[in-house]
Amino acid sequence: MNTEQTAEHHCSPSNCPTSTPEGNSLKKGALKRTPFSKFRKVHSNFKSPLQVTEIAKASPEEEVAELERSREKLDAEIAQLEAEGYRVEELEHHIDMLHEYNDIKDIGQSLLGRIAALRGTTTRDLYSHFGLELED
Repeated sequence: MNTEQTAEHHCSPSNCPTSTPEGNSLKKGALKRTPFSKFRKVHSNFKSPLQVTEIAKASPEEEVAELERSREKLDAEIAQLEAEGYRVEELEHHIDMLHEYNDIKDIGQSLLGRIAALRGTTTRDLYSHFGLELED
């Protein structure tokens, strides 16, 4: 077979062979993705897992009102935290410290995993060996 002949050969629903169990019994131009199945739901409509929320159906004015209510609620929470003696700078410092703690903990977990692999044991066994709690 010549490559020039292959490039010129084009298939259409009427002249291309099909490998489906029904063969050429499909209507001209009507192709099915799964031609034969013992399951009925194969040919049902697709239902998206993402559902439209009520906010998405709301008018722009309603959306603005909802956002304003949300902002007022957040402002009230901020005022309550400030009344309890919290400061934004202090909270940012605590967040930074938590990030650093998590980074160090991740490195420790990685090292325990490598040691366990070298010793041919589990990380659980190493916890007791190094005097660590499983919840640590």
